[in-house]
Amino acid sequence: MSDLVAAEVVTIIGSRRVGRPAQVLHQYFLDECEVEFVREALLREAMVHDLRYDGGLSIADCASLALMSRRGIRRIVPFDRDFDRARDVQRIH
Repeated sequence: MSDLVAAEVVTIIGSRRVGRPAQVLHQYFLDECEVEFVREALLREAMVHDLRYDGGLSIADCASLALMSRRGIRRIVPFDRDFDRARDVQRIH
């Protein structure tokens, strides 16, 4: 996952459950997940997806699509249905 996705999820949990659960989730992401920090090259790739979907996906979602494309990943378990718009991606849930 990108750091944008981690930040998005931690923000949502923090706003619903207060700070401690968000901090625990953040630490879990760092300890147990491969978090790729968005740098210029990945942001440029994300913007290609943003243009492809005419701004219909968040930049965090577009960064996920870019990472998925880099790694040949075709399936995703998202928190929402936004990825239903994405071509060549199967939303699992």
